[in-house]
Amino acid sequence: MRTPRRMAMRARTVRWRFTALYGAMFLLSGAGLLVINNLVGLWGTQTSHALPPGSEPGRSATLEATMELNRLLQAELSQVKAAQSRQLLVGSIVALAVMAVVSVALGRIVAARVLRPLRTITAATRRISADDLHKRLAVAGPADEVKDLADTIDGLLERLEASFAAQRRFVANASHELRTPLTTMRASLDVAMAKPEPVPAQTAALADRLGAELDQVDRLLEGFLLLARAQHGASSDGTAFSLGRAVSAALDARAADIAAKGLTVHDGTVDDRAWTRGDPTLLARVIDNVIDNAVKHNHDGGWIRCATGAEDESAFLVVETGGPVLDQGQVALLAQPFQRLSADRTGSDNGSGLGLSIVAAVAEAYGGGLELRARPEGGLRVAVSLPLTSAQAGVPA
Repeated sequence: MRTPRRMAMRARTVRWRFTALYGAMFLLSGAGLLVINNLVGLWGTQTSHALPPGSEPGRSATLEATMELNRLLQAELSQVKAAQSRQLLVGSIVALAVMAVVSVALGRIVAARVLRPLRTITAATRRISADDLHKRLAVAGPADEVKDLADTIDGLLERLEASFAAQRRFVANASHELRTPLTTMRASLDVAMAKPEPVPAQTAALADRLGAELDQVDRLLEGFLLLARAQHGASSDGTAFSLGRAVSAALDARAADIAAKGLTVHDGTVDDRAWTRGDPTLLARVIDNVIDNAVKHNHDGGWIRCATGAEDESAFLVVETGGPVLDQGQVALLAQPFQRLSADRTGSDNGSGLGLSIVAAVAEAYGGGLELRARPEGGLRVAVSLPLTSAQAGVPA
């Protein structure tokens, strides 16, 4: 993927190409005009010269005097023509140098004017992301190649918006529709287990297994709904949300699981300025999923380090865990749905593979991001960044 810096350098290269082209055209035109002017000046030069002193038109002269006078006149005329040629050549060289500078300046101005609509289209297209596909370039002007390009991009954005919307509606609708049969199955299972007759041991074991599977499917559907909601575009309107307080609450809620696995939670840096703004439900799910990932996908006797802070207009959360050395290529895929690492790291099959993808979707919807990095000494580092806001911007989480 090209970075904005590389694209800007490429744009400047195109501009300089146009500048060189237009400048060369202006320069060649000026050079041709000066050549023609020189030729016409040389061919059409006519000078009148006075006779030498002592010579009068009315006085009769001998043949020798006349020939001498003619020779003197021709010599003087040759000198005058040579001086005029040198003067004309020097003037032409100076004019050509001036034309070279002027032609480059004019070429740059013309190139900038020609590329201005393309720069506008490029900047507007770059601002459009998957979360605001409803925006259009809507370039006004005559029906030329530039407007045709802008209209083509608008048509592509319209098709992409329809495709994304249809995909999100399908996920949300399917998740909602599947909840009904799941509820019915769970109710039937509860009724069967609640009968007064003794329930055989095999039936009870099967009921427990089915109940666990139904819980897993229910978590999966809830993950689908949250992912669709985040990808549909999370609103920045909401209440102020403290990342530090949310992390403390998430750790307290999982104290039993942490104790059961013998995990050690190291006190990291907690900056009370780490506040953001948005939907508390979505933001709380971000924190819960990151902490769940650190607890569930950890070895017995492992450790967790959490830190929150604020820097460069961003509030961030960093959660690190120990473990074996991981492959960075596989770690980078964890932000995609249904991606897991090897079973020897996860140590659990309770995950749905949607946790970090939900974190990434919510963070991107709010203008932040998710960074996953394999620690060189082993383990995983998860960093979430969100737009920074003031603690007084709303009701704290």
